[in-house]
Amino acid sequence: MLDERRIVSPAPHRYSPTNQIDYRVAEIEETIIKTLSPCISLLLLSVVVSCAAYEPGQRSAAAGPYLGQKPPGSTPEIFAPGIVNTEENREIEGMFGADMNTFYFIRRPLGEESSSNALVAMTNEGGLWREKSILQGVSEPSVSPDGSTIYLKTKYIQRTDDGWSDPESLGSPFDGIDIFRLSAASSGTYYLDTFTPELDAPLRYSRLIDGQYEQPRSLGPQFAIGRYNAHPYIAPDESYVIWDSRRDDGYGSSDLYISYREIDGSWGPAINLGDRINTPGAENYPSVSPDGKFLFFDRRGEAVNGEAPVDIFWVDAGFIEALRPSP
Repeated sequence: MLDERRIVSPAPHRYSPTNQIDYRVAEIEETIIKTLSPCISLLLLSVVVSCAAYEPGQRSAAAGPYLGQKPPGSTPEIFAPGIVNTEENREIEGMFGADMNTFYFIRRPLGEESSSNALVAMTNEGGLWREKSILQGVSEPSVSPDGSTIYLKTKYIQRTDDGWSDPESLGSPFDGIDIFRLSAASSGTYYLDTFTPELDAPLRYSRLIDGQYEQPRSLGPQFAIGRYNAHPYIAPDESYVIWDSRRDDGYGSSDLYISYREIDGSWGPAINLGDRINTPGAENYPSVSPDGKFLFFDRRGEAVNGEAPVDIFWVDAGFIEALRPSP
C-alpha cells in the first residue's frame, strides 16, 4: 500500500538524473492517490450506507414499486427472486396490502415443519423495502381490502399503532369450520373454503347481517366440481372470484379458475385460466394486487426428497377482462 504521507511530504533530493527519476515517480504516485481518493471515499461511504440499511435477519430490496421488480407480461414469472423467493426457504401465499407498500407472504426453512412458518412483510420504508416478521406458526393469510385486517383461517389480527394485534377468533359460525382460506370483500362478506376428508365441500360465502355473520352458503354447484375447491380470492367489489381446483379439464395437479358474477347476482361457470398460467404442476393460492394489475399465485413442482419445490409467481392480470363473458 502506498504511504500517502511520504508522497505528500517527500524527503529532500539532490539534483541528479537518478534523483530526478525518483522525484517524478513520487509525483506520479501522488497524482494517482489524489485522483483515486474521492473514489475510495465514495466506496467506503457506500459500504457504510449499505450496512446501515441492512439489519441482521432482514433483507432489503431495490427502490420502486413492486419491490423494484420489472413487471411481467402474460407469461408468469417468479416474483422477486432472492428477495421474496429464496433458495434456503419455502415461500408461499404472497399478496400486496391495500396501499401497495407492503407485500405479505409465508416463509419457512426447507425441511422444517409448518410450526416454523413465519408471516413476513416486505414494507416500503422511505423508498427502501425492508423485511419484517409479523407472526410465527401461521398460514393461509388474506388481507382485507382496506389493509387493516389479516385473516388467518378462523382467526385474524388487526393493525395497531405499533404493529399488529394478537390473533383473535372469528367466532361463530366460523370457529367450528375447518377453513383453509377466508377472503373478505369490501362489503364485509366472507368467501371461504372448507376442508373435509372427501375434499368435496363447495366454496361458500357468509354475509354480515345486523352485526352477525350468517351460516355460510354455497356459491353454486360449479364451485363443488372436482376433487377440491380451495383458496378463494374475492374481488373487493365481488365482481369475480378466483380459486384453485382439481378437475378433469385441468392441466395438472390443480389449476386456477375464475367465475364472474352475473347481473342477477348469481355466479357464472368456472373458467380455467388456461395453459399460460396453469401447468402440469400445481397452481394455488391466487391473489390480485390492489391496483388490479397483477395476479400472484403459488406454483408447485414435483416433490424432491419428500418436499415439492414451490415459488410465488406473478403475471399480468389482463386475463380478467379477456376471459369475461360478453353480456
